[in-house]
Amino acid sequence: MSRTYQIGVIPGDGTGPEVVAEGIKVLKAVSQRLGFSFQFQDYPFGGEYYLKTGETLPDEALSELEGLDAIYLGAIGHPEVKPGILEKGILLKLRFSLDLYINLRPVKLYPGIQCPLKNKGPEHIDFVVIRENTEGLYAGAGGFLKKGSPEEVAIQESINTRKGVERCIRYAFQFTRQRAKAKKLTLCGKTNVLTYAFDLWERVFHAVGQEYPDIQRDYGHVDAICMWMVKNPEWFDVIVTDNMFGDIITDLGAIIQGGMGIAAGGNINPEGTAMFEPIGGSAPKYTGKNMINPLAAIMAAQMMLLHLGEKDAALLVESAVVKTIQQHMKSMDAGKMGMGTKEVGDKVVQYILG
Repeated sequence: MSRTYQIGVIPGDGTGPEVVAEGIKVLKAVSQRLGFSFQFQDYPFGGEYYLKTGETLPDEALSELEGLDAIYLGAIGHPEVKPGILEKGILLKLRFSLDLYINLRPVKLYPGIQCPLKNKGPEHIDFVVIRENTEGLYAGAGGFLKKGSPEEVAIQESINTRKGVERCIRYAFQFTRQRAKAKKLTLCGKTNVLTYAFDLWERVFHAVGQEYPDIQRDYGHVDAICMWMVKNPEWFDVIVTDNMFGDIITDLGAIIQGGMGIAAGGNINPEGTAMFEPIGGSAPKYTGKNMINPLAAIMAAQMMLLHLGEKDAALLVESAVVKTIQQHMKSMDAGKMGMGTKEVGDKVVQYILG
């Protein structure tokens, strides 16, 4: 019996609809090739919708999205909307309401992509960052005292619960075991300064680690992790960390794997739905110019296939992306690819369909 997956699509702002269109083109091609199908439900949420309606993400739509197999997101960010409104009203609302407590970020350098690190190639850069996605400094705890006055105080608190930390760390150990590469899990923290939050993280890390004797445990301060990601990225297999540090080191990871044009990520509730997206922003200056690189969105679709259990399809998409890069692309940067947005998507589809 043919498998059909229900996917919610939020193309978003700027170049988001353009790259999502190429991702959907690829998903349709690989499902046609391997005998399963998708039903896509479009949602208009983003800057234009907010400017017209004053709404970011209605609760009734959130209930619909919760019942789908996955969500495919383009990009959120509009030049006419104050920063923070869309990010909190759409991205963070989705993460918190759907309890997407795992942020999964592969950092993998593909053949044919120029790495900014001297003497580093694909054999050196292939690791994964697992970021706790619903707590920490992003929980929104804090406030102002005497706002606007010379005595103003701003407080932003990092919330770390035993439950939240443990489920993230346990997922990371399981992921490291299933990845079956170096079988090493590195905790990224700051135990020498953030002595409450990362005392909890470290204790839970070692307690849960007792259940995974086949996984080597490692620890690094976040500043050292950043240095070693540049100097010796081959040291890492899987890194687990909190929300803020994860946000920072995954952007560093994106650059060493070739830039925002190839970087993709997932926001996952292992017991529920998941959302997949390119890491880059909406890039409004490139809107409608057929210049933006769609590979990050295509690799987000590839991650979605893996999450849905379609491993053969995911491997086929990844192989097609690598062939496209090696045979046809000059750069991962917008406007410098040697091809247009649609043409890159067409090449990936060509390699999928053989």
